[in-house]
Amino acid sequence: MNANWTRIFRTIEKKERLIIGLMSGTSLDGLDIALCRISGSGASTKVQVQDFKTVSYDNAFKAEVKSIFSKRDADLQMVCLMNEKIGLLHAEMILQAIAAWGVKSEDIDVIASHGQTIFHAPASLHQMPYYPNATLQIGDGDHIAVKTGIVTISDFRQKHIAAGGEGAPLAVYGDYLLFSEKGEDRVMLNIGGIANFTYLPGDNDAVKVFSTDVGPGNTLMDQFVQHHYKGLYFDENAAISSGGVVNDSLLKELMQNDFLSAGFPKTTGPELFNLKYLQAAQERSNTLNLGNEDVMATLCRFSSQIIVNAIKKCFGNTLSPSIYMSGGGMHNPLLVKQLKDGLPDAKFYTTEDLQINPDAKEAVLFAVLANETLMGTAIDFGNRTGVPSICMGKICLPF
Repeated sequence: MNANWTRIFRTIEKKERLIIGLMSGTSLDGLDIALCRISGSGASTKVQVQDFKTVSYDNAFKAEVKSIFSKRDADLQMVCLMNEKIGLLHAEMILQAIAAWGVKSEDIDVIASHGQTIFHAPASLHQMPYYPNATLQIGDGDHIAVKTGIVTISDFRQKHIAAGGEGAPLAVYGDYLLFSEKGEDRVMLNIGGIANFTYLPGDNDAVKVFSTDVGPGNTLMDQFVQHHYKGLYFDENAAISSGGVVNDSLLKELMQNDFLSAGFPKTTGPELFNLKYLQAAQERSNTLNLGNEDVMATLCRFSSQIIVNAIKKCFGNTLSPSIYMSGGGMHNPLLVKQLKDGLPDAKFYTTEDLQINPDAKEAVLFAVLANETLMGTAIDFGNRTGVPSICMGKICLPF
């Protein structure tokens, strides 16, 4: 028998597994690395985050990724080269992180790698008959496995698509296992480049659980800052947007998109919500000469408003859900204030209140998905479009 499979079978037999979860989002801040000690599977899953860090990307690397990110006419050679380069870079970042933590490679059972999304093309967005949902994450898992010597599980989103989903969001699978709580209706709200949430009903009925994108979280604001403010990558502490005034005409035009009124679940990305989208809205609203601070104030309100609208669509005025935030947007004080003002009956927390660092949450969730690939069986979410009952990920062997 191949020695790799012997190693995997021994991992499956362990009471606890040491799994590294990786996440690199569309914001391109850096690579989130979460060292997780996981026991059990399914509803009995228990996770302890042993160590966590975000390794920042340098500006040259960000520029390389941006040259192929969310572009229909990307240089195919550069896509190939970056697929390998990102895998090697992530592997090196992992090795440096575990060395700093005093952990040996042979102590790690599995790496769970999300990869770097460079294009997301659900059928609802590309609208090309006879073509399926599609998505592409690069950062080859085999390169990570070979360089680190650790079994790597990667490419999670492809199984989701193959089974009838759109490839995103995947948070529903980990959120349900880690955060469901009898007697409390929960919304696990992640405000990354794209904002998404998972609804966890207080009766723990998996058939009622769903996860959905709602639209731009930080992506439009980040893109605008990077385009207009040299050397800045985001609006830290809402310093720019807090100095502006919301323009109602522009906000109204930003809200004019069929995606925003479509039912749940749904998925989107910067392929739709980008600076071209903003420019078109400004042209329709005659606001091309609007000051940068006012544009940023309006974009912040746009993000908060679509999140508020989506949660109200689910709950109306009948329930007061507990909202647990994660992602970079939770550090934007203006955005969070607007969410609280728009949802006065909701109770707001972060996943820190559930013993999971909110900045580590997505990396932790992929570690949980990898654990399910090895240990679990598909959760029965019922026969619903967009939430297939599956385990995900491809296994990459070190040798």
